Amino acid sequence: MKYGSLILEKKEYVYLKRILNISGYADDHEVQKSLLKLSDELKTANIVDDQEVPMDVVRFNSIVTVKSDKGWERMLQVVIPQDKDLSLNKVSVLAPMGAALFGYSKEDIVDWEFPGGKQKLKILDVKKEDTLKGLDIVI
Repeated sequence: MKYGSLILEKKEYVYLKRILNISGYADDHEVQKSLLKLSDELKTANIVDDQEVPMDVVRFNSIVTVKSDKGWERMLQVVIPQDKDLSLNKVSVLAPMGAALFGYSKEDIVDWEFPGGKQKLKILDVKKEDTLKGLDIVI
């Protein structure tokens, strides 16, 4: 891991903790495992101010190019749950793929358990969009 731990912006961290608590870790067992792993990783995450988040860290609305050890490569956007739209490659942070990538950075290799089995993902690129859009959170 390039930065030693996940890096999250403060408002995104608070929002993510809230939606993880509300989600009840989902009904699907594989999704549950993925969200529990993300929740565990949040315990050791580095929580920073917006301007301190490196440009290559996966955040809300980041456009991520990822390659799997299974041979596929994909570009997707990690979004808040209500913005998910698979037809536009917008993946919820509560989906296994979104949970796997969130807080990691370009060049990181992520080992994650997906519904189809364990995979190693390499983050090839991270592009920013308006990251805090829609996160009207009072801390």
